[in-house]
Amino acid sequence: MSTTTLRVISSMATKPLLADLVQMFKAHAPQYEVLVESVGGVDAAKRVQAGEAFDCVVLASNAIDKLLADGKLVTGSRVDLVHSGVAVAVPAGAEQPDISTEAALKAAILAARTLGYSTGPSGVQLAQQFDNWGITEQIKDRIVQAQPGVPVGALIAQGQVALGFQQLSEMMGVPGITVLGPLPDAVQITTTFSGGVASTSSHADAVRAMLAFWASAAMAETKVRHGMVAA
Repeated sequence: MSTTTLRVISSMATKPLLADLVQMFKAHAPQYEVLVESVGGVDAAKRVQAGEAFDCVVLASNAIDKLLADGKLVTGSRVDLVHSGVAVAVPAGAEQPDISTEAALKAAILAARTLGYSTGPSGVQLAQQFDNWGITEQIKDRIVQAQPGVPVGALIAQGQVALGFQQLSEMMGVPGITVLGPLPDAVQITTTFSGGVASTSSHADAVRAMLAFWASAAMAETKVRHGMVAA
């Protein structure tokens, strides 16, 4: 049986999840070979904007909407796949501050030697939260911003970051860190990750079928296992 190759580009946040979803789709539709490349979300969007050939794009929903508006994705092809929240972590063996309430989290941030967060959508919203609290000036010299594609978890494990923030999905299973838990509900940052059919694809129907499969109720448990919830 001949196979059709589908090329997917995604941000790092969904890399482990997509590895599982791809395997499950392969079992469901063995005629497709799915190749996923995961890079920093900003870089992924730039490459799609530049016209590089992909079949499917999986990014934060605001990036997907921009690509749709610019004609880089097929109109009406957006499918929301997961909602992903931000977690807080410290190096393994370090003191574990209380982050259970907004006030406790703010105190932990003010007390931390260094702080780290990503360049992705969660980092932008986190910086906005620091502004809302009026603490940006106080902490700006202690912020270590991860480069695109570099997980905050790695910086925490290396000791460069004392208190780090990133999608829970990207913190899970990272050696050398302790995940304290999600941000408190009052300030939780939720990113929706969506898929779309690339305008460069000649396999639009296959990609639509794959996205529908990934969005199906049967995938919900896998998404939870990766620290996300079904959209």
